[in-house]
Parts: sequence; structure tokens; C-alpha cells
Amino acid sequence: MNSVFCGIDWATDHHDIALLDETGTLLAKLLDLLARHGDNPDNPIPVAIETSHGLLVACLRATGRPIYVINPLTAARYRDRYALSRKKSDHLDAKVLAHILRTDPAEHRPLPADSHLAQAITVLARAQQDAVWDRVQTGNRLRSHLREYFPAFLTVFRHFREGLASPVSRTLLAAAPTPTQAAQLTRPQLRAVLKKAGRQREITGEVERLHALLREPQMHQPPQVEQAMGTKALALLRQFEAACTSADELEAAAVDAFTTHQDAEIITSFPGLGHLTGARVLAELGDDHTRFTTARALKAYAGSAPITRSSGRKTTVLARHIKNQRLVSAGYNWAFAALTASPGARAHYDHRRAAEERHVAAQRNLFNRLLGCLHHCLTHHIPYSEQTAFPNTT
Repeated sequence: MNSVFCGIDWATDHHDIALLDETGTLLAKLLDLLARHGDNPDNPIPVAIETSHGLLVACLRATGRPIYVINPLTAARYRDRYALSRKKSDHLDAKVLAHILRTDPAEHRPLPADSHLAQAITVLARAQQDAVWDRVQTGNRLRSHLREYFPAFLTVFRHFREGLASPVSRTLLAAAPTPTQAAQLTRPQLRAVLKKAGRQREITGEVERLHALLREPQMHQPPQVEQAMGTKALALLRQFEAACTSADELEAAAVDAFTTHQDAEIITSFPGLGHLTGARVLAELGDDHTRFTTARALKAYAGSAPITRSSGRKTTVLARHIKNQRLVSAGYNWAFAALTASPGARAHYDHRRAAEERHVAAQRNLFNRLLGCLHHCLTHHIPYSEQTAFPNTT
């Protein structure tokens, strides 16, 4: 049982640190005084902090001490217990965090002891996910801008799966950012554009298609305005190119790191979980298998399990809004892909839909089922089994 508790209110330029004893008395405010108050490898002083990232957390983790990451909203609620005037200071916040460990340690979980490889996968997978979101946002801005002066360009690549993100569309827009310039492209120039974009098959047919579509009559902005809009399109295209390149490079790095992890084989044995989605799942779960003692805890963390509100005679079951949004995003892709990769998952989804559940609810329920299977497989170090996961599927 610890008799000293530490709270840290972190900032970019300084950190406020408070040490309390078991009665709540302030002992010290400096980190280097931890050792003076009984900190040792056999009984390290636990630390409460509002972030799980940064050099300070890395240094604290290296000491092997328990680190409790407290949600800032939770800390704000605790602050009202010690300051009715609602005053706020960094020192008070540090004391509040230490009081949280002193009074309610069982209500909070320590930071999981993930391996360095798992932490690296987390950095890469989250950065890749951010790059994808940036790519979508920048692509939407570019698409919206093209509609204002060059809507015909959007119809040219409507049948492409990547849309504007395809190498051909980006290369062609860079070569001809305005309708006037696009209509002046010759067949040899279009052939050169396709080869520059990496197109290797059916080039002649694609050249003829582009040559005809880009010369169809369409409305134009005034020449000077059109040229200005073309210049803006090139600026947006450069941002879009950077986002696409970042997403591709980070995907390769995340997949390379993921394939070397010991849990990769188990994770990718699940239907619908490829290397990239598997890396995202591992990034959010970590490889400390004691982090979630039950599958129910994991499902609550992922937001796939519903939440029950009960008061008097009224009980309602609602979707959970406080959840790991990155894991939810990966889980949506996972469940969607599993519909075609697993007969059992498809039957489970169809059964929920037959019970008049909406698509989102049925897919969330499938994700919830798969998460329970994943927790079991990772805990027992066994691969996925279709017969065990969905035994009633014919």
C-alpha cells in the first residue's frame, strides 16, 4: 500500500508537481524529491498525469512506476471538491491529481506496460490514420474548388476507385489545371501523361476517352478568373499530393513494423483484418494483455457495447459516445470487410438486420462480437477459428 502519491500538471515549458501523504498533506513540489519520500524500485510512488504522451511520460515509464492517465474532464470534476470558488492554478491541478490517487485509486487504471515495438506501431498507425484524414479533407477542398470552374474534370475519373487520389487524375490536373488547357491537350500529350502516372495497359483506349471528354462543350469562367482558379487548384493539388505521399509512406512503415510483432499472426487470422487495419487495432489495444481483464472492458473501451441508464422504473439502452474514436474507425472497416470474408459474420449481420436493426447498429454489434473473439484469442495466444466464433452458421 502506497503512503505517498504524486500528481503532475504538465505543460510545454514547465511542470507542476505535488507530493501528498496518505492524509493529504503536501510534502513536496519537486520531482527530484521523490526519492526523499520513500520512492524505490520495490515500492515506486504512483503518478497521476493528464497525458499519455511526451518525454516526461517516457521518462516516468522508464522508471517502472505506475502511471495513471486521468482524463482532464475527470480532473475538473474533482477540482470542485477542493475549491468551491472554482479557482484554478497549475499547482492546484497537480494536488487534485495526487488526491485522485489517494482517494480513488481503484476507479482508475494504470498506463499499460506496452512494449517499445507496440508503442512504435501506435505512433506510425495513428500518423497514417491522420494522413488519411488529411488526404480526405484536402481532396474534398480540391473537389469543391473544381466544381466552381472545372466540373467536367470530376466526371472524367468518376469510375476510378481512387477518384481524385488516383495517380492519373493528379498527373493530368497538374498538366492542365484549367478547362481551356485541358481541351488543348493532344493525343501524344495525353499518352505521356498516362505513362508518367504509371499507366501500362489499355493506354490507347484511355487516351481516346480522355481526348473526347476533355473537348466536350462546357461553361467557362472569364479567362482571367479561370486562370486564377487554375493557380489555386495547383496550390491545393500540391497539398493533396503531400497528403497522399505521407499516407502511402506511413502505411508502408506501419505495416513493416506490424508484421514483426508477435501478435500480428493472431490479429491477421481474423476475417477482414489486413495488415494496415490490424496495425491500427494493435495500436489502440497495445500488447499488454493484462490491460483489459475481461472482454466486456475491451468492448466498453471500443464503444461497441451499449450503455444502460436506469433510474426508478425507467431503463434505457443507448449507444456509447465516450469511446476510442480511432479504434471505432478501424472497427467499422474491419466489420465491413468481414461481411465478405466470413460466412459467420455475414449470417450474424443478416440476422440482426432481419430483426429490424439499422445497418449501423447491426455492424456495431458484429464489431462487438469480433472484439470478444479477439480478446479471447490474444489472451490465450490462439488464432481465429470460424467454427468457434460462429458455431451455429450453416
